[in-house]
Amino acid sequence: MTKKTVEIFRSYKQKKEKITVLTAYDYTFAKIFDKENIDALLVGDSLGMVIKGDKNTLGVTMDEIVYHTKAVAKAANQALVIADMPFLSYQTSIYDAVRNAGRLVQKAGAECVKLEGTKHLGAIKAIIKAEIPVIGHLGLTPQSILQMGKYKIQAKGNNEIQQLISDAKQLQDIGVVAIVLECIPTEVAKDISKNLQIPTIGIGAGKYCDGQVLVFQDMFNLYIEMKPKFVKTFSDIGSKVSQGVSDYIKEIKAQTFPDDIHSFHLKNDK
Repeated sequence: MTKKTVEIFRSYKQKKEKITVLTAYDYTFAKIFDKENIDALLVGDSLGMVIKGDKNTLGVTMDEIVYHTKAVAKAANQALVIADMPFLSYQTSIYDAVRNAGRLVQKAGAECVKLEGTKHLGAIKAIIKAEIPVIGHLGLTPQSILQMGKYKIQAKGNNEIQQLISDAKQLQDIGVVAIVLECIPTEVAKDISKNLQIPTIGIGAGKYCDGQVLVFQDMFNLYIEMKPKFVKTFSDIGSKVSQGVSDYIKEIKAQTFPDDIHSFHLKNDK
Protein backbone atom coordinates (compact mmCIF):
# COMPACT_ATOMS: atom_id res chain seq x y z
CA MET A 1 0.00 0.00 0.00
CA THR A 2 1.16 3.51 -0.84
CA LYS A 3 1.88 5.88 2.04
CA LYS A 4 -0.75 8.62 1.95
CA THR A 5 0.41 12.22 1.68
CA VAL A 6 -1.27 15.61 1.49
CA GLU A 7 -0.57 15.55 -2.24
CA ILE A 8 -2.63 12.38 -2.55
CA PHE A 9 -5.47 14.19 -0.77
CA ARG A 10 -5.32 16.89 -3.43
CA SER A 11 -5.48 14.25 -6.16
CA TYR A 12 -8.55 12.70 -4.51
CA LYS A 13 -10.33 16.04 -4.82
CA GLN A 14 -9.52 16.19 -8.52
CA LYS A 15 -10.62 12.58 -9.07
CA LYS A 16 -13.74 13.07 -6.91
CA GLU A 17 -12.67 10.18 -4.71
CA LYS A 18 -13.88 10.49 -1.13
CA ILE A 19 -11.33 10.80 1.68
CA THR A 20 -11.71 8.61 4.78
CA VAL A 21 -10.48 9.78 8.19
CA LEU A 22 -10.84 8.35 11.69
CA THR A 23 -9.55 9.52 15.01
CA ALA A 24 -6.95 7.33 16.71
CA TYR A 25 -5.17 7.70 20.02
CA ASP A 26 -3.23 4.46 20.51
CA TYR A 27 -1.19 1.90 18.61
CA THR A 28 -3.70 -0.95 18.80
CA PHE A 29 -6.67 0.76 17.16
CA ALA A 30 -4.47 2.76 14.79
CA LYS A 31 -2.97 -0.49 13.52
CA ILE A 32 -6.42 -1.93 12.82
CA PHE A 33 -7.57 1.19 11.00
CA ASP A 34 -4.35 1.43 9.01
CA LYS A 35 -4.61 -2.21 7.96
CA GLU A 36 -8.07 -1.50 6.55
CA ASN A 37 -6.52 1.24 4.36
CA ILE A 38 -8.00 4.30 6.05
CA ASP A 39 -6.71 7.42 4.33
CA ALA A 40 -5.80 9.38 7.45
CA LEU A 41 -5.63 9.02 11.22
CA LEU A 42 -6.41 12.12 13.28
CA VAL A 43 -4.95 12.35 16.76
CA GLY A 44 -7.66 14.73 17.88
CA ASP A 45 -7.94 16.80 21.01
CA SER A 46 -11.23 14.91 21.35
CA LEU A 47 -9.04 12.62 23.44
CA GLY A 48 -9.80 15.03 26.26
CA MET A 49 -13.35 13.72 26.31
CA VAL A 50 -13.15 10.13 25.07
CA ILE A 51 -9.82 9.18 26.69
CA LYS A 52 -9.43 11.50 29.70
CA GLY A 53 -13.11 11.90 30.58
CA ASP A 54 -13.10 15.71 30.48
CA LYS A 55 -16.21 17.73 29.63
CA ASN A 56 -14.48 19.45 26.70
CA THR A 57 -11.17 19.60 24.82
CA LEU A 58 -9.64 22.58 26.61
CA GLY A 59 -7.60 20.58 29.11
CA VAL A 60 -5.59 18.67 26.51
CA THR A 61 -1.88 19.53 26.59
CA MET A 62 0.91 19.40 24.05
CA ASP A 63 2.58 16.61 26.01
CA GLU A 64 -0.59 14.52 25.73
CA ILE A 65 -0.96 15.09 21.99
CA VAL A 66 2.71 14.24 21.48
CA TYR A 67 2.35 11.05 23.53
CA HIS A 68 -0.68 9.80 21.61
CA THR A 69 0.67 10.88 18.21
CA LYS A 70 3.84 8.87 18.81
CA ALA A 71 1.78 5.74 19.40
CA VAL A 72 -0.40 6.29 16.34
CA ALA A 73 2.53 7.14 14.06
CA LYS A 74 4.19 3.81 14.88
CA ALA A 75 1.13 2.02 13.51
CA ALA A 76 0.57 4.16 10.41
CA ASN A 77 2.32 2.33 7.58
CA GLN A 78 0.10 3.90 4.94
CA ALA A 79 -2.31 6.37 6.58
CA LEU A 80 -1.50 10.07 6.80
CA VAL A 81 -0.99 11.06 10.46
CA ILE A 82 -2.70 14.32 11.42
CA ALA A 83 -2.25 15.83 14.89
CA ASP A 84 -4.46 18.46 16.48
CA MET A 85 -2.81 21.56 17.85
CA PRO A 86 -4.39 21.74 21.32
CA PHE A 87 -5.78 24.79 23.08
CA LEU A 88 -3.10 27.44 23.81
CA SER A 89 -0.46 25.67 21.70
CA TYR A 90 -0.79 28.26 18.92
CA GLN A 91 -2.94 31.08 20.30
CA THR A 92 -0.21 32.55 22.52
CA SER A 93 2.34 33.53 19.86
CA ILE A 94 3.58 32.71 16.38
CA TYR A 95 6.79 31.40 17.92
CA ASP A 96 4.87 28.98 20.12
CA ALA A 97 2.75 27.88 17.16
CA VAL A 98 5.73 26.99 14.96
CA ARG A 99 7.65 25.41 17.83
CA ASN A 100 4.72 23.22 18.88
CA ALA A 101 3.83 22.23 15.32
CA GLY A 102 7.49 21.34 14.77
CA ARG A 103 7.49 19.27 17.94
CA LEU A 104 4.52 17.25 16.67
CA VAL A 105 6.35 16.53 13.43
CA GLN A 106 9.90 16.11 14.71
CA LYS A 107 9.26 14.34 18.02
CA ALA A 108 5.92 12.61 17.53
CA GLY A 109 5.78 11.64 13.85
CA ALA A 110 2.86 13.79 12.69
CA GLU A 111 2.75 14.53 8.97
CA CYS A 112 0.21 17.32 9.17
CA VAL A 113 -1.27 19.50 11.92
CA LYS A 114 -4.79 20.85 12.36
CA LEU A 115 -5.73 24.28 13.76
CA GLU A 116 -9.15 25.71 14.50
CA GLY A 117 -10.68 28.90 13.14
CA THR A 118 -9.26 31.97 11.39
CA LYS A 119 -8.34 34.17 14.37
CA HIS A 120 -4.70 33.10 14.19
CA LEU A 121 -3.87 33.31 10.50
CA GLY A 122 -0.36 34.55 11.30
CA ALA A 123 0.34 31.31 13.17
CA ILE A 124 -1.04 29.22 10.32
CA LYS A 125 1.04 31.09 7.74
CA ALA A 126 4.19 30.68 9.83
CA ILE A 127 3.65 26.94 10.28
CA ILE A 128 3.14 26.53 6.54
CA LYS A 129 6.25 28.64 5.90
CA ALA A 130 8.12 26.19 8.12
CA GLU A 131 7.17 23.48 5.57
CA ILE A 132 4.59 21.81 7.83
CA PRO A 133 1.24 21.02 6.14
CA VAL A 134 -1.79 22.51 7.88
CA ILE A 135 -5.44 21.49 7.87
CA GLY A 136 -7.98 24.15 8.83
CA HIS A 137 -11.13 23.63 10.90
CA LEU A 138 -14.30 25.71 10.54
CA GLY A 139 -17.89 25.62 11.71
CA LEU A 140 -18.17 24.22 15.21
CA THR A 141 -14.71 24.71 16.70
CA PRO A 142 -14.59 22.86 20.05
CA GLN A 143 -11.79 25.03 21.45
CA SER A 144 -14.25 27.96 21.33
CA ILE A 145 -16.76 26.23 23.62
CA LEU A 146 -16.51 28.92 26.33
CA GLN A 147 -17.50 31.55 23.75
CA MET A 148 -20.20 29.41 22.11
CA GLY A 149 -21.72 28.23 25.39
CA LYS A 150 -22.62 24.81 24.03
CA TYR A 151 -22.00 22.55 21.06
CA LYS A 152 -24.52 23.53 18.38
CA ILE A 153 -24.99 23.78 14.62
CA GLN A 154 -23.13 26.70 13.05
CA ALA A 155 -23.75 28.89 9.97
CA LYS A 156 -27.54 28.85 9.98
CA GLY A 157 -28.08 32.56 9.24
CA ASN A 158 -27.05 34.33 6.05
CA ASN A 159 -24.37 36.47 7.72
CA GLU A 160 -22.82 33.41 9.37
CA ILE A 161 -22.92 31.50 6.09
CA GLN A 162 -21.19 34.28 4.18
CA GLN A 163 -18.56 34.57 6.92
CA LEU A 164 -17.90 30.84 6.80
CA ILE A 165 -17.52 30.91 3.02
CA SER A 166 -15.12 33.84 3.33
CA ASP A 167 -13.12 32.08 6.05
CA ALA A 168 -12.84 28.92 3.95
CA LYS A 169 -11.51 30.86 0.95
CA GLN A 170 -9.11 32.74 3.19
CA LEU A 171 -7.67 29.51 4.58
CA GLN A 172 -7.31 28.14 1.07
CA ASP A 173 -5.53 31.30 -0.08
CA ILE A 174 -2.90 31.11 2.68
CA GLY A 175 -2.10 27.51 1.81
CA VAL A 176 -3.90 24.99 4.02
CA VAL A 177 -4.15 21.56 2.40
CA ALA A 178 -7.71 20.79 3.52
CA ILE A 179 -10.47 22.11 5.78
CA VAL A 180 -12.57 20.24 8.34
CA LEU A 181 -16.19 21.45 8.31
CA GLU A 182 -17.98 20.57 11.53
CA CYS A 183 -21.70 20.78 12.34
CA ILE A 184 -22.91 22.99 9.52
CA PRO A 185 -25.92 22.58 7.21
CA THR A 186 -25.42 20.18 4.31
CA GLU A 187 -26.27 22.87 1.77
CA VAL A 188 -23.59 25.22 3.10
CA ALA A 189 -20.95 22.48 3.12
CA LYS A 190 -21.92 21.55 -0.44
CA ASP A 191 -21.44 25.12 -1.63
CA ILE A 192 -18.08 25.49 0.09
CA SER A 193 -16.82 22.14 -1.16
CA LYS A 194 -17.85 22.94 -4.72
CA ASN A 195 -16.06 26.28 -4.75
CA LEU A 196 -12.79 25.26 -3.11
CA GLN A 197 -9.85 23.67 -4.88
CA ILE A 198 -8.72 21.95 -1.67
CA PRO A 199 -10.58 19.05 -0.02
CA THR A 200 -13.19 19.48 2.69
CA ILE A 201 -13.53 16.87 5.44
CA GLY A 202 -16.97 16.80 6.98
CA ILE A 203 -18.15 15.85 10.44
CA GLY A 204 -21.83 16.56 10.79
CA ALA A 205 -21.69 18.51 7.52
CA GLY A 206 -23.48 16.18 5.13
CA LYS A 207 -22.53 14.00 2.19
CA TYR A 208 -21.19 16.60 -0.22
CA CYS A 209 -17.86 17.14 1.53
CA ASP A 210 -14.81 15.63 -0.13
CA GLY A 211 -14.28 13.31 2.82
CA GLN A 212 -15.57 12.38 6.26
CA VAL A 213 -14.12 12.04 9.74
CA LEU A 214 -15.62 10.50 12.87
CA VAL A 215 -14.45 9.91 16.42
CA PHE A 216 -14.11 6.14 16.47
CA GLN A 217 -15.46 5.80 20.01
CA ASP A 218 -18.68 7.40 18.76
CA MET A 219 -19.17 5.16 15.73
CA PHE A 220 -18.44 2.01 17.76
CA ASN A 221 -20.67 2.99 20.69
CA LEU A 222 -17.73 3.11 23.09
CA TYR A 223 -18.29 6.65 24.36
CA ILE A 224 -21.58 6.67 26.24
CA GLU A 225 -21.63 10.24 27.56
CA MET A 226 -23.20 11.65 24.39
CA LYS A 227 -23.98 10.69 20.80
CA PRO A 228 -24.33 13.47 18.22
CA LYS A 229 -27.05 13.20 15.59
CA PHE A 230 -24.50 12.88 12.78
CA VAL A 231 -22.94 9.71 14.23
CA LYS A 232 -23.90 6.31 12.84
CA THR A 233 -23.13 3.19 14.86
CA PHE A 234 -21.13 1.06 12.43
CA SER A 235 -20.40 -1.66 14.99
CA ASP A 236 -21.78 -1.87 18.54
CA ILE A 237 -18.50 -2.78 20.17
CA GLY A 238 -19.55 -1.05 23.37
CA SER A 239 -22.32 -3.56 24.02
CA LYS A 240 -20.03 -6.47 23.16
CA VAL A 241 -17.39 -5.24 25.58
CA SER A 242 -20.01 -4.82 28.31
CA GLN A 243 -21.26 -8.37 27.75
CA GLY A 244 -17.71 -9.71 27.75
CA VAL A 245 -16.91 -8.02 31.07
CA SER A 246 -20.16 -9.34 32.55
CA ASP A 247 -19.35 -12.90 31.44
CA TYR A 248 -15.80 -12.57 32.81
CA ILE A 249 -17.08 -11.54 36.23
CA LYS A 250 -19.65 -14.34 36.32
CA GLU A 251 -17.13 -17.05 35.40
CA ILE A 252 -14.64 -15.91 38.02
CA LYS A 253 -17.33 -15.80 40.69
CA ALA A 254 -18.54 -19.26 39.63
CA GLN A 255 -14.95 -20.55 39.53
CA THR A 256 -15.34 -21.75 35.93
CA PHE A 257 -12.45 -19.56 34.76
CA PRO A 258 -9.59 -20.16 34.51
CA ASP A 259 -10.26 -23.75 33.50
CA ASP A 260 -7.75 -26.47 32.69
CA ILE A 261 -7.33 -25.34 29.08
CA HIS A 262 -6.24 -21.87 30.18
CA SER A 263 -3.82 -23.07 32.87
CA PHE A 264 -0.19 -24.24 32.96
CA HIS A 265 0.95 -27.56 34.47
CA LEU A 266 4.19 -29.15 35.57
CA LYS A 267 5.44 -31.71 33.06
CA ASN A 268 4.87 -35.35 33.92
CA ASP A 269 8.31 -36.99 33.85
CA LYS A 270 6.97 -40.56 33.99
